[in-house]
Amino acid sequence: MEDMNQVYRQHAQTVYKFLLAQCRNPDLAEELTQETFYQAVRSVDRFDGTCKVSVWLCQIAKHLWYQHLRKHRREVPLPEERPEAPGPSAEEGLLEREGQLALLRQVHNLPPDAREVVHLRVFGGLSFREIGDVMGRTETWARVTFYRSKEKLQNGGNSHEE
Repeated sequence: MEDMNQVYRQHAQTVYKFLLAQCRNPDLAEELTQETFYQAVRSVDRFDGTCKVSVWLCQIAKHLWYQHLRKHRREVPLPEERPEAPGPSAEEGLLEREGQLALLRQVHNLPPDAREVVHLRVFGGLSFREIGDVMGRTETWARVTFYRSKEKLQNGGNSHEE
């Protein structure tokens, strides 16, 4: 395998974006990214080269993310109270929130691969090439999956299946 410093330079941003898409917490994503590379160094002898390095690293990252979720399942922090800035009325805020929740429900109802592509693209900011690498697919597959998912969401989830 390549020099681990070079591997880190080439793939740290992808792993970080992947984790950020999962946890939506920059500090936790950074911490898990560092742990991912630590685990990769410890297990580099088990990397057999059957997949891309980025896929291998993101699999380690996903495992660490799931491990974190299991460990902290019962520790749900309450949101901090923040002074509210003047904004939309209560009715407008409720309608906006209901719209966001409906969209999130639709995303949740997408097939697992499509849901992950949407999360990685929208919340993680990954490029289609990076999404393809992470998921062990092509850039074109990631692009097509995202756009089909987007069409389905825009049509209220009533798009025909191919």
